[in-house]
Amino acid sequence: KATRRLPKALSVDEVQRLLAAAGSDGESTTTSSQLCDVALTELLYGTGARISEVVALDVDDLERALSDHTVGLRLIGKGDKERLVPLGSYARAAVEAWLVRGRPALAARAVRATPALLLNERGGRLSRQSAFNRIRAAAHRAGITAEVSPHSLRHSYATHLLDGGADV
Repeated sequence: KATRRLPKALSVDEVQRLLAAAGSDGESTTTSSQLCDVALTELLYGTGARISEVVALDVDDLERALSDHTVGLRLIGKGDKERLVPLGSYARAAVEAWLVRGRPALAARAVRATPALLLNERGGRLSRQSAFNRIRAAAHRAGITAEVSPHSLRHSYATHLLDGGADV
């Protein structure tokens, strides 16, 4: 069986450029889709969550964490295991902006209401593949030549925590 290599972690500078590029497409106005991209990227990097965990989030999951002023977000991972992950101030601010300014416009396009936190252009739940494409497009706009995926953001999160002195 071939050995699998770990994804290369992005530098802190590359992550900052990626986060800035997620909310920009060169236009001066910020669209609902861009607010969604910022929330997606901040959630992935700010929590170290898997892409499937983030796209499976519902609005109620996040509103509970925001209204209770808890420091964590409950995620359902592989094997239906539930875990509490910290939700930092940048991710919290990005998600609040998305919920207030971005999500209502996309939710209005939906054929039927969805509880999904992150929405696509038609108002439905954002898919894993679409989220992957959005991250890759933001990396391209940021001028990052390394292979960037949602999992590389997860790996970067863990690496930066360890570099900052966090305990394993």
